[in-house]
Amino acid sequence: MSETPASIPKRVILAAPRGYCAGVDRAVQTVEEALEEHGAPIYVRKEIVHNKHVVEQLAERGAIFVEEETEVPEGEIVVFSAHGVAPAVHERAAQRKLRTIDATCPLVTKVHVEARKFAEDGYTIVLVGHEGHEEVEGTMGEAPESIVLVQTVEDAEALELEDPDHVALITQTTLSVDETAEIIARLKERFPKIVTPKSEDICYATTNRQIAVKEIAADCDLVLVIGSTNSSNSNRLVEVAREYGAASHLIDNHTQVRPEWLEGVETVGITSGASAPEELVEDLVELFREMGVEEIGESRTVDESVRFMLPKEIRKGLPMAG
Repeated sequence: MSETPASIPKRVILAAPRGYCAGVDRAVQTVEEALEEHGAPIYVRKEIVHNKHVVEQLAERGAIFVEEETEVPEGEIVVFSAHGVAPAVHERAAQRKLRTIDATCPLVTKVHVEARKFAEDGYTIVLVGHEGHEEVEGTMGEAPESIVLVQTVEDAEALELEDPDHVALITQTTLSVDETAEIIARLKERFPKIVTPKSEDICYATTNRQIAVKEIAADCDLVLVIGSTNSSNSNRLVEVAREYGAASHLIDNHTQVRPEWLEGVETVGITSGASAPEELVEDLVELFREMGVEEIGESRTVDESVRFMLPKEIRKGLPMAG
């Protein structure tokens, strides 16, 4: 932000939990450890996580981001992103003799396993998710003949299935909890025998961050969400803040705050998506301190203690090429 706003907020409330989830932390660490162990370049298929800042930092250290594994020179190391990949990607990587490190979030892997099992049991699988998202593409690749994608309540309403009594349900991990509940409720009305996984697919971090935003939104005039535009869970946080009564904007960093957003605003809420590092939040808080905001507090709804082990290829070391 280059100019001083006409009015200065009185207070800032930080939502907690916010920022990195265990899956993102694991994926970023995986690339860092691979660079440390093997040196540059380390190839990464797609963005390791959906955050521009993180990707740029890793690129500066020697990570090379590619769209497809076919762009990686034969025999080189490639890391698969936290969003997961379809089995066909693993097959093509093996054909190219690539040394692969799979940084797929374990909670995404859980959904992949569910998809395979439901398909093996002969179910038509309804996947609730966003078309084109990497996680959805990877999950659909597990059983492409068996999975149909539903994005909205209207999609659920219009869905026609060959065997409506033999249907299973899975979801993308980063969806809006409230919106997904509506879609699932309609699917259960239309397909009373629909089978669901034993535990929720929407990940704990997505749920917790949305709860934290709901908690602060009613007390805020404006909620700023730090996250990149391609981050599904960050976009959902903006939607949740707006639904619960606050104006809200998605920003990559503190430089994108516009003075006009702050006009007439007394209380600003701050949160960050599951792939946004805390340093970006600190920069934003510092911006408000420099404006003269003195009342800066945190509203915590839950403590998170989830941790995931690094991929086995990092823990045990990769085999030599060839």
